[in-house]
Amino acid sequence: MKTTKTKLSMVLVTVSTILVMVFTSSRLPADTGTCGGATATLPFTDVTGNLFFCQIAEAFFSGLTNGTTPTTYGPSGNVTRDQMAAFITRTQDAALTRGSRRAALKQWATPFDVPPTGMIALSGFPGLLKSDGADLWVALFGTDRVTRVRASDGKVLGTWTGAINATGVLVARGLIYVTGDTNPGHLYVLDPSDAPGMVTTLSSTLTNNPRGITTDGAYIWTADAGGRVSKIDPDTGSTTNITGFSEPQGITFDGANLWVTDRGDSSLKRLDSSGNVLQSVTVGSGPFYPTFDGSNIWVPDFDGNSVTVVRARDGLVLATLNMIGIDGPTQAAFDGQRILVINQSGNSVFLFRAADLTPLGSASTYPASPMGVCSDGINFWITLSTAQLVRF
Repeated sequence: MKTTKTKLSMVLVTVSTILVMVFTSSRLPADTGTCGGATATLPFTDVTGNLFFCQIAEAFFSGLTNGTTPTTYGPSGNVTRDQMAAFITRTQDAALTRGSRRAALKQWATPFDVPPTGMIALSGFPGLLKSDGADLWVALFGTDRVTRVRASDGKVLGTWTGAINATGVLVARGLIYVTGDTNPGHLYVLDPSDAPGMVTTLSSTLTNNPRGITTDGAYIWTADAGGRVSKIDPDTGSTTNITGFSEPQGITFDGANLWVTDRGDSSLKRLDSSGNVLQSVTVGSGPFYPTFDGSNIWVPDFDGNSVTVVRARDGLVLATLNMIGIDGPTQAAFDGQRILVINQSGNSVFLFRAADLTPLGSASTYPASPMGVCSDGINFWITLSTAQLVRF
């Protein structure tokens, strides 16, 4: 009996020892430090007392680094080029994602279809549109009007008349500028602080069929499908028509240079402040309305069923995106994180992540064709051939 008790005691001691060992081994050692008056604990064992402990903690908590092993950071180790690429891209992705208006308002979801509940009826065939940060300004080609829509609830706030064949829209200098796709071309202007009424004609001497529109801060610039680019003084309306193009469609400004899509020779042309062509970049067939994301220019290639991404600083073609789901793209828009491309032929839209060009998928607008797109920093807004504006 005594022998049995002794053996039982030995077994219990052994089991207790094992449990203590297991419990102890599950508690991984960690380094602790004080950052901004708060205590931060990291799973690493090699960063205690490090001069950059708080920066290491921030990088770990925000997902920029995971360390060299589950318990070591390797603060004195060399960083290889591939590791550096990972750090930089994670930093960029985190900044774009967490710093956006969508993040602040918890608007994380992306619908799989264009929601019918977000549709707003318009009083004519819509063209392009722009956001001023609070309201949307929609060019109504079919009825020669410009309509103002409040983005928060979709309420139509007013309509201005007299903008013949209204097509492109620009928000600049506290005013709204609209191109008239006429022969010769017109540029209209309206003051949003005024009650709705007639637009004012700023210039009637643009080249034929102005469509795309932008500003470099000093002048208004339009891409005229008739074969030129127009430069307009916003104070006087004085207009200069610039040659050197075949069939311009879209135009954007990157903070340093103007970029014009030329459908006639399937190119993206970089211009200086005088309108001289500094560089011509071959893109996909039939380029239309581009957008600039702060680094790159996204060019929808209507005839080529593709999107060409061009680096603005040197005109290098980074990628030609022609995956299934891109069908007759005509315009791209940037919301601070994502690029949305409308497919006029395919009755759909396609999303990309701007930072790494990753495709995020498509959504149908069937049976309507998307005609224009812009972003207010929270939602994309799309005009439809069924005389509707939809929040996406």
